[in-house]
Amino acid sequence: MGEEIDKGATEPRRVTRLIRLPEVQHRVGLGRSTIYRWMAEGKFPKPVQLGGYAVAWAEDEVERWITSRLQ
Repeated sequence: MGEEIDKGATEPRRVTRLIRLPEVQHRVGLGRSTIYRWMAEGKFPKPVQLGGYAVAWAEDEVERWITSRLQ
């Protein structure tokens, strides 16, 4: 989402899936308040605005966050 497209790249650009809060909570095992607190502290990826009050997270960013915790 925040990546620029490299016009000379030979690899096709991967389209990321957007996931909503219940799925994020399930994947990371954290509650809503912890996720939002860690976002404010810069410890968790921020969501993208879908419109109104609806937000979702880029699936690949959440997966990278999980991978970084496992290392």
